[in-house]
Amino acid sequence: MNPGIQKVEALDTGHFIRVEWEDGSESRYPCVWLRDNCQCPLCFLPSAGARRLLLEDLDVNIVLKEVALADRKKISITWPDEHASEYEAEWLKKRCFSEKARAEVQADLFLPERHYWGSDLQLPKIPFEEILHNDESAYKWLCTLKKVGIVLLTGAATRQGELIKLGQRIGFLRLTFYGPTWQVQDKADANNVAYTNGKLCFHTDYPVLHQPPGVQFLHCIKQTAAGGESEVVDGFHVSNKLKKQNPKAYQILSSTAVDYTDVGVDFCDFAVHCKQRIIDIDSRGQAVRINYNNATRDTVFDIPAEKVRPFYAALKEFNDLLNSTEHKFTYKLKPGDIVTFDNWRVLHGRQSYPSGSAVTRHLEGAYADWDVVMSRLRLLRKRVLKRD
Repeated sequence: MNPGIQKVEALDTGHFIRVEWEDGSESRYPCVWLRDNCQCPLCFLPSAGARRLLLEDLDVNIVLKEVALADRKKISITWPDEHASEYEAEWLKKRCFSEKARAEVQADLFLPERHYWGSDLQLPKIPFEEILHNDESAYKWLCTLKKVGIVLLTGAATRQGELIKLGQRIGFLRLTFYGPTWQVQDKADANNVAYTNGKLCFHTDYPVLHQPPGVQFLHCIKQTAAGGESEVVDGFHVSNKLKKQNPKAYQILSSTAVDYTDVGVDFCDFAVHCKQRIIDIDSRGQAVRINYNNATRDTVFDIPAEKVRPFYAALKEFNDLLNSTEHKFTYKLKPGDIVTFDNWRVLHGRQSYPSGSAVTRHLEGAYADWDVVMSRLRLLRKRVLKRD
């Protein structure tokens, strides 16, 4: 993008400038924002990409003294105190305040596009070694993970430690009370229901944390011959269904703070308590995170008694939708498979399997935060697409 500026002028007695572009479009910029974002060495630290100007030194009512256009590629502004600022055309164009331009930038930064799915899911698959050593494959993996919510990596070695490599590929893993990685096996005196051979109902991991892990990795090291199938469901897709089918139930689940608890000993001893809404929504009422784990939902429930039954009715309807055959997808991990999925969106479960004297099923698990994953995605995109 190499936009050219046709004309620039002050508006509203110097509180705004209007930029007329060579393509015929125009942009309006508030002068207080321009002064706040001066790119000169006194106001901005390029090596950190950070603002040096202190907010207490910013006049929110500032007006420009003079504005000029240089070579159609840059505008210069002189402020009342004679401070001078310059702004490149491309920099300005990207930061246009029009609704369309703002939406384009937000989409580019956060990749909000989603592909919803049900039992018809075509599970995306990418070889594990490819994403470790090939930037294009790694970029495809993370883009698909963001868009679809789940990707299966194939061909990893059947030993512990492969998830450490995955963490190093994206940046680093999330440490929790269960350790940097954790072993999903049938264990005596299990301190987590996952460490049994019983059925696991659909859930997201760790809603007991104020910021649950954004992404989960599960590496199949050993798989039982009978049972142990994995199940996943698109929580955002189901939430949308619930919102249409029963708006009142959706309102209850997106507004009621539910108590969660997890107490025990693992990586260290812990006593964690938190309140979460089953369906977290944004300012538009759209689901942005599902916080649902029936196993760690507390016996303490901090709502009036008369609201309890309506809450259970809403949760039961949501749970029934999650478990409907049209919404859930069932598959069986093979040794060497690593399933990677969005823990804020995709609920997962497991069918039971027979117990035995020896370990018959072994998965290693790990978490990463979305901030880390999105950071790597943006860096890979810049490298792969050769974007500035």
